[in-house]
Amino acid sequence: MPSLHDTTPAMAPSYDTPEGVDIRGRYDPEFAAILTRDALAFVAGLQREFRGPVRYAMERRREAQRRYDAGELPRFDPSTRFVREGDWACAPVPPAIADRTVEITGPADPRKMVINALNSGAKVFMADFEDALAPTWENLMRGQVNLRYAVAGTISFRDAARGGRVYKLDERTAKLFVRPRGWHLPEAHVLIDGEPAIGCLVDFGLYFFHSHAAFRAGQGAGFGPFFYLPKMEHSREARIWNGVFERAERVAGIERGSIRATVLVETLPAVFQMDEILHELRDHSAGLNCGRWDYIFSYVKTFRAHPDRLLPDRALVGMAQHFMRSYSHLLIRTCHRRRVHAMGGMAAQIPIKDDAAANEAALELVRRDKLREVRAGHDGTWAAHPGLIPAIREVFEGHLGGKSNQIDAAAGGVAVRATPELLARVVEEEMARVQAEVGAERFRRGRYAEAGRVFIRQCVAPELDDFLTLDAYGLIVVHHPRGTPSKL
Repeated sequence: MPSLHDTTPAMAPSYDTPEGVDIRGRYDPEFAAILTRDALAFVAGLQREFRGPVRYAMERRREAQRRYDAGELPRFDPSTRFVREGDWACAPVPPAIADRTVEITGPADPRKMVINALNSGAKVFMADFEDALAPTWENLMRGQVNLRYAVAGTISFRDAARGGRVYKLDERTAKLFVRPRGWHLPEAHVLIDGEPAIGCLVDFGLYFFHSHAAFRAGQGAGFGPFFYLPKMEHSREARIWNGVFERAERVAGIERGSIRATVLVETLPAVFQMDEILHELRDHSAGLNCGRWDYIFSYVKTFRAHPDRLLPDRALVGMAQHFMRSYSHLLIRTCHRRRVHAMGGMAAQIPIKDDAAANEAALELVRRDKLREVRAGHDGTWAAHPGLIPAIREVFEGHLGGKSNQIDAAAGGVAVRATPELLARVVEEEMARVQAEVGAERFRRGRYAEAGRVFIRQCVAPELDDFLTLDAYGLIVVHHPRGTPSKL
C-alpha cells in the first residue's frame, strides 16, 4: 500500500500495442476499443507486407512525372494491350449494390452527419477518410468509432443544441462504402517498426477488422465491406489493393471476392489504365467513378511543364468539353464491357434555403448535368447534399424505367464497331453530300461514285494494295478504237 507521502505520479493510461507498434495519439477509452492489440497486429501485418510495393509505386509515380515534365505524354501501355483487347469480365455485381443511382458523400465524422447521410434516401453513403476529413487524430478515431456503431446499427446522437433531439438510423438506410486515404498519405500517429504507418492501411485495417462480420451479415447480404479507392495513377497500385483485400479475406476466414471496391478515376495517368485497373481488381471490383474535379487538377499537375496545354478558368472546364467528355465516355465503355458500374461525378451545388428562385436555378443545373450523365450511360452519380437527392433520383429513375442500372443495356452501346455495312453506309452518306454540293452533272463527270467503290474495296480487302492508284488506274485506261478498261 502506498504511503501518505508517496508522490510518484500515477501511470497515464496507454494503448495495448503489439511488438513494433507505437501509438503517438491521445489516449481515449473509446479509441482504445478500436485500437485493440489484435486490430493493431492486423494493421501491422498489412504494413509489413505491402510497404515495399507501396514505396516502389510512389517512386514510379515520381519517375513518370519527370518524364511528363521532359515532354512525354501519358499513353496506353503497349505491354498491356492484351488486357485491353481481351474478352474478360469482372465478378458479378453483388445484389446489395446493384442499384447505386444516387450516392451521397461526406466525412466519417461528425456523427450527426453520418446518421443523416445514411438516412438521406440515397442508395449509397460514402463515408470519407480522405478529402472530406482533415486527418487529425481526433477526426480519424471518432470516424472509426462512428462507422463501427453504424455497421452495428446502434449509432445515435443527442443534439443538445436542439433540445436534446436524438438522431438514430431509420429502418432502411443507404449502403455504406468507406473511402480510405490515398497511398501517398502517411499516418504519423501510428508508428510501425519505427516509421509512420501508411494512412490508407490504418483506415482500411481498423474498419475492416472490427466491422467485416457485422457488415456481411447485414448491409452486404453476404458480401462486403465496400470501399472507394482514391488517387490511383497506375494498375500496379490497384494490384497492391487487391493483395490487401486477399490478405484481409484470408485472415478473416471469409470467401475470396467478398470485399468490393469502386476506383475513382481522378488522375490523368489512370485514364490510360482503366482496363488494367479493373483487371487487377476483377474479383473485387465494384466499377469506376468519374472523379472529375480532381481529374482537372491532375491534368494541370501532369502538364505543369507544358505551356501549350494550359486550361482556362475552372468554371469554363465542364463535362461538355471534348477532353472531359471523352474521359467520361471511355470510362462508361470500359466499365460496361467489363460488367461493372460506371459512376458519374459530383453534383457540387448546395440547396439555397432562403431564395426559392436561386434554389430552383441550382436544382435545374443539377438536373441537366445528371440527365447528361444518365443519357451517356452512367449507372449512378454523386450528390454533395441530401437536398439534391430527390431531383437526382427523379432523373435517373425516370430514365432507367425501373431498372437498377444500365450495365446490360449499354454494354455494347457506347463503342462503335467498324463493319463493312457501316462503312458502306458512311460512304453512301458522304457521296450524297458531295453530290448535293457539286451538282449531279459534275458528280457524274467527276466519277465520284466509282471513286467511292474503289475506296470501299480498299478498306475491306483482306490485304491492302501497295498503291490505291493501281486499282483506280484500270478505270481510266481506254484502248482505241475497240479498247476496254484494262485490268492491271
